[in-house]
Amino acid sequence: MKKLGNILYIVIKKIILAFCFIYGFDLIASGMNLFIPLNIITIAIVSLLGLPGLLSLLGVYFVLM
Repeated sequence: MKKLGNILYIVIKKIILAFCFIYGFDLIASGMNLFIPLNIITIAIVSLLGLPGLLSLLGVYFVLM
């Protein structure tokens, strides 16, 4: 039971950090008209990959625009 609580704590912490990374990036880059939407997919990518995930989303944004 203690191991399950530890795993759940780590997952929730990664999700919250991913939300903060994306939100912080959106605040900083709003002056340059860059925007990464906050949704389940982007939060999952950033929580799994971390900062490289955020940079890859930014790269996809530039390729599609």
